[in-house]
Amino acid sequence: MIIFHIITIFPDIFSSYFNESILRRAQEKKIIKIKIYNIRDFAKDKHKTADDRPYGGGAGMVMRAEPIIRAVESVLKKIPPKADRPRAEKIILFSAKGKQFNQETAFNWSKKYRDIIMICGRYEGIDERVKKVLKAQEISIGPYVLTDGEIPAMILVSSISRHIPGVLGKIESLEENKGSYPAYTRPEVFKWKGKKYRVPKILLSGDHKRISEWRKKYGKII
Repeated sequence: MIIFHIITIFPDIFSSYFNESILRRAQEKKIIKIKIYNIRDFAKDKHKTADDRPYGGGAGMVMRAEPIIRAVESVLKKIPPKADRPRAEKIILFSAKGKQFNQETAFNWSKKYRDIIMICGRYEGIDERVKKVLKAQEISIGPYVLTDGEIPAMILVSSISRHIPGVLGKIESLEENKGSYPAYTRPEVFKWKGKKYRVPKILLSGDHKRISEWRKKYGKII
């Protein structure tokens, strides 16, 4: 089992996504577990402050180091060591300047780590000392900037989980094994604004060898 630990100031964002479809079933079957932690619960002041003004000036707010580090350390204390192997956890924080996450990384992490701790940033970012204290790896999900780290966290959970045996219904659903090919379903002829759009004849042939070759030809290997 892989346990995903998500550190965030907006814990309610995740419930709808994680409690539907494939990821819900994976949790019910105890293949994965997803735990959400509210950063504000680890702030020591009476206002539960998670952010403050940036040193050096500038617009926006920066997420404070102390409550984030306290949250992560609380998670680490609850991860039991196993006799057969050392603790295997990964701490990451999302940043536009981080290493870009890809399919190979998702596969490798699904095999290597039992606990993946994700720190979700907001506003103008996270105090740089969080990365230094926790030795966290910065990860980007693409060559663009988002307003938050919650969406990247959902992407990582989805991408990594699908490599774990039992999460997907059939092993054939792992599209990276054969490429992401054009898909069609009923009706055979789709009519729209006077035009007809047909399913390629090869897919109606029942010849699985030729269909496989067609999918390889028109698919995109990830």
